[in-house]
Amino acid sequence: MKNRILNNWTFTRALYLVIGIAAMIHALKSHAWFGLALGAYFASMGLFAFGCAAGNCYNGTISSETNHNSSTDIQDVEFEEIKMK
Repeated sequence: MKNRILNNWTFTRALYLVIGIAAMIHALKSHAWFGLALGAYFASMGLFAFGCAAGNCYNGTISSETNHNSSTDIQDVEFEEIKMK
């Protein structure tokens, strides 16, 4: 957990943290408790690097490479026609 908080900071992650804290401060001043929860959610996304703050929403961080083995050749399949009486 400590490694996740201290490493791999990006501009987006810092922005989520700053906006979340600003939303929490504004919600506390105006007594908007739902806004406090929403700000806490965005601040935690920035602090703990999950969700879009970690870059998992838009830039394809999941590898989709396929391994091609020579043993998985496509073989011809023979079909038999069935006629109804």
